[in-house]
Amino acid sequence: MSKLWGGRFQKETDRLVDDFHSSISFDRRLYRYDILGSIAHAGMLGKTGIIREDEAETIIKGLAVVLEEIEKGLVEFSVEAEDIHMNVEQILTDRIGAVAKKLHTARSRNDQVALDIRMYLKDEIDNICGLLRELQSALLELAEQNIYTVMPGYTHLQRAQPVTLAHHLMAYFQMFQRDRERLRDCYGRVNILPLGAGALAGTTFPLEPVLVAEQLGFAGVAENSLDAVSDRDFAVEFTAAAALIMVHLSRFCEEIILWSSAEFSFIELDDAFSTGSSMMPQKKNPDVAELTRGKSGRVFGDLMTLLTVLKGLPLAYNKDMQEDKEALFDAVDTVKKCLQVFRPMVATMRVREENMATAARGGFTNATDLADYLVKKGVPFREAHDIVGKTVYYCVGANKSLEELTLDEFRRYCPAIDGDVYGAISIQRCVEARRRLAGPAPDAVLEAIARAREKL
Repeated sequence: MSKLWGGRFQKETDRLVDDFHSSISFDRRLYRYDILGSIAHAGMLGKTGIIREDEAETIIKGLAVVLEEIEKGLVEFSVEAEDIHMNVEQILTDRIGAVAKKLHTARSRNDQVALDIRMYLKDEIDNICGLLRELQSALLELAEQNIYTVMPGYTHLQRAQPVTLAHHLMAYFQMFQRDRERLRDCYGRVNILPLGAGALAGTTFPLEPVLVAEQLGFAGVAENSLDAVSDRDFAVEFTAAAALIMVHLSRFCEEIILWSSAEFSFIELDDAFSTGSSMMPQKKNPDVAELTRGKSGRVFGDLMTLLTVLKGLPLAYNKDMQEDKEALFDAVDTVKKCLQVFRPMVATMRVREENMATAARGGFTNATDLADYLVKKGVPFREAHDIVGKTVYYCVGANKSLEELTLDEFRRYCPAIDGDVYGAISIQRCVEARRRLAGPAPDAVLEAIARAREKL
């Protein structure tokens, strides 16, 4: 097959170079965007008189046929044609003849591929935002079911203070909310039309890129032709946002893995989202959570790939930028797959409320409330902190919880303690007293859920 760019060359490209150079094995997924972009470009060429309107119409109809054939699986792409752009043009030429050669007027593959990637990424941002929203909805439903489910909150993976499962779940809701906001913010920078930049310096033809932008749903047109074809910062920004989504999923997975262990036994995963052992018949493994946690590394790697590809490139386009697609595609695919399986895994897990409550009653999670109680009695906080620390040390030796101490035992460390201390340090009271904004008290969490539903 003769290359569409082969006029200057006198020798055929070595087959090793064809294989090395070709990107059709992975950029074929851009076919729809490539064809829709070409249809808009052809229409603009006709309206501006750069080509005849009947020629533009023939090209547009031919592209529609090519799109239909590809979607029906009737097209075999060629490695020799290198990429999706030249494959589509070659197929179009086979279908409608020489008029197809006018399609590439006033256009380069450089601005063409930048257009395709932006169109692709706009759709995928919408898809991922939808998946995040579904996950957030599942978290809200689970939170509403566990408003009064008390559990220990942790720092350093040590029991710290009592919270509720609902409050804990709402923390992840907020993380995923920021993830959605980051993606929507990124969308604004993706939503710029690069077509018309040509290879790097625009074109002498009287293009009207605003027409193309309107047809393809872009909010604006690139203001610098060099920048339009030579940067992929929007792809880096998306992948950075995707990496943060994976950070949040991975952290959640770590907790699910811990909580489903016999040592915690806070939850039980549904059989449909667990796996077994080929050797140990008793095992029920949280492999979905583990694999999601592991896949975070792929997306982090994709981000590093894009940064490394771009970091040393002079303006404008360089062939290095072909390496942007596989990393970008992998980040998109990985995040989508993880979100698709994560939501039903969380929605179907069974919460062991009593085990959570028992854990919350251990580990002196009400020690801070005892210190606060003393402060309200007029004891300076630093003194209160010391008193409670010594009281806890006594409890450890006596194998008692704070609630199990007698009033006389309390008063060994502070005479200001009265009988009302027991109400102040009950686990339920510790939770209910924290009803300020962002706190774990049931009424505060219900208000947070109501605000969250408005955000969705």
